[in-house]
Amino acid sequence: LDPSVDTWDLSSPLISLWINRFYIYLGFAVSISLWICLQIVIKTQDRNLQEKSVPKAPQDLMTNGYVSLQEKDIFVSGVKIFYGSQTGTAKGFATVLAEAVMSLDLPVTIINLKEYDPDDHLIEEVTSKNVCVFLVATYTDGRPTESAEWFCKWLEEASSDFRFGKSYLKGMRYAVFGLGNSAYASHFNKVGKNVDKWLWMLGAHRVMSRGEGDCDVVKSKHGSIEADFRAWKTKFISQLQALQKGERKKSCGGHCKKGKCESHQHGSEEREEGSHEQDELHHKDTEEEEPFESSSEEEFGGEDRQSLNSIVDVEDLGKIMDHVKKEKREKEQQEEKSGLFRNMGRNEDGERRAMITPALREALTKQGYQLIGSHSGVKLCRWTKSMLRGRGGCYKHTFYGIESHRCMETTPSLACANKCVFCWRHHTNPVGTEWRWKMDQPEMILKEAVENHQNMIKQFKGVPGVKAERFEEGMTVKHCALSLVGEPIMYPEINRFLKLLHQCKISSFLVTNAQFPPIGEMLRESIVDASTKESLKKIDRPLFKDFWQRFLDSLKALAAKQQRTVYRLTLVKAWNVDELQAYAQLVFLGNPDFIEVKGVTYCGESSASSLTMAHVPWHEEVVQFVRELVDLIPDYEIACEHEHSNCLLIAHKKFKIGGEWWTWIDYNRFQELIQEYEDSGGSKTFSAKDYMARTPHWALFGANERGFDPKDTRHQRKNKSKAISGC
Repeated sequence: LDPSVDTWDLSSPLISLWINRFYIYLGFAVSISLWICLQIVIKTQDRNLQEKSVPKAPQDLMTNGYVSLQEKDIFVSGVKIFYGSQTGTAKGFATVLAEAVMSLDLPVTIINLKEYDPDDHLIEEVTSKNVCVFLVATYTDGRPTESAEWFCKWLEEASSDFRFGKSYLKGMRYAVFGLGNSAYASHFNKVGKNVDKWLWMLGAHRVMSRGEGDCDVVKSKHGSIEADFRAWKTKFISQLQALQKGERKKSCGGHCKKGKCESHQHGSEEREEGSHEQDELHHKDTEEEEPFESSSEEEFGGEDRQSLNSIVDVEDLGKIMDHVKKEKREKEQQEEKSGLFRNMGRNEDGERRAMITPALREALTKQGYQLIGSHSGVKLCRWTKSMLRGRGGCYKHTFYGIESHRCMETTPSLACANKCVFCWRHHTNPVGTEWRWKMDQPEMILKEAVENHQNMIKQFKGVPGVKAERFEEGMTVKHCALSLVGEPIMYPEINRFLKLLHQCKISSFLVTNAQFPPIGEMLRESIVDASTKESLKKIDRPLFKDFWQRFLDSLKALAAKQQRTVYRLTLVKAWNVDELQAYAQLVFLGNPDFIEVKGVTYCGESSASSLTMAHVPWHEEVVQFVRELVDLIPDYEIACEHEHSNCLLIAHKKFKIGGEWWTWIDYNRFQELIQEYEDSGGSKTFSAKDYMARTPHWALFGANERGFDPKDTRHQRKNKSKAISGC
């Protein structure tokens, strides 16, 4: 034997391991195999448990790819809120909705549709797992707002373009809330309806029914557009929470019978009673049939229209139409029986709603209004403050002798039938075509109007510059200008209100937008903002469809009036200053005693109007317009001028006696004639010439005083060429 073997110690642990190394390797391999098998078993069991814990999604959602067991961890990756706004309301709603979504720990993106290119980015939402929310307003004539115009045009074209197809946006999830005003019945929330329809036609999936906000507080389902949005937002957040958990509160996909949607039977999205019936009551006379439109709570009826891809035999069309007509008759009968108060502007207790909502009250109070009852208001005019200080009165003082510091500016109706581009209240007041609100009595309105006016006058006691005699005179209201805001003739008791004024020895200056031909008994002034149908629609944006005929009928009614009648022409540069011949024809139609021609007043930037300082004519331009107009109406001449208000008065020659103008009013004589008229039971009438007074020299056109009483200080700035503010 080799002697070196003796040096090996066979009992050494290392040697034993080396000799048995193959057994050790085998043990490790078996252990690893067992561990792998164990992990597989554990994961399989976990998967089975998770599959049982996730509710089975509806089949239509599964096929559209909204629920995936392989992608169970993230069901909603975020929310994108798109808005198209003109006045900023939709933008504000987008911010409010974003805050609510962020409370769910979801990322939110707010996108102005003006800055969004759907051609490049909308397709990305198919696979993004985002929920897209569209807050879109309906603007003039049912058109989208300027910011959403391109998006809507692209969507409309894509929905009818065969190259996109009906599955272009399949996988995209969306919800729509429309902003509109049901006073414009023929196109109420038209943009919201269209966006909802076009997205659906491209294959996108609606996660909840469309919401419809209504600016008309009477017809609004919840009392205001803000309340409408809050109600819809609550439902949306609830639906979003369900989506986030992987649950599906099923929204109708058009596969169930209209009016009997299975998704609503289990309370997942409770339909508020009468919402759809109310919507159809509002618009049943004007709405157009849109085969793909979804109502605010009911989606497309599967039996009524089958599907977009189905083919209907011509022979079956008669049966289908009979079925549709039958359902419509049944629905109308049910609506009659239900006796919904909403369409009559009533609340749940059957009482008419107040015109002034809490939100409107807050907004108008901030603007300095003293609100009266449920629909009236009074405010202190800047010229009232000016004349209290002895600094000159408004153009009514120059033209007719109305003392501004004794004039109360009020209205018995904050609502209006127009949305003029130069509205100096920036469209904060409600709009409507008829009286649907709770009505206050004229005695109460007059009493509180005078009290509120006097309280505002009292605030000037001791103010530097206020003349003591003017302050004392101001505490007694002598004139009432019913021109604060809105359309006073809408108030059902306007004639009674005027009689109460005259009984209190207060003269009235009633202003109307010429949209209500059965005008008040003591009409003073009719606003003539344009001379053609096209320009009137562009400038006044009236609610009535027959606005032009109403306008003409109102002017014709002026010709029959015994009292003073006035046209007021508001000149908007580049919009209506080139219509001289048409204006002359309107003068012949109504034969007014006076014509006030005034350059439009710029009241600051407003998102609801495109009016800028460029539209305000210079005083010299107004004078030139008046000269040219007078040449076309031989019975009239230029009488007075108030340069600071950028305003001139054209008067009928019957008020020029012995070479002198008599445009002012003898108010004491006027009150005597009113009393004689009342005492005679209306048999003793009087004309405008019976209470006229001579116009002072300083008020005449071309006078050095430019329309300011020389007794008052001339504090106004020297550059008075454009009307920046005033009345």
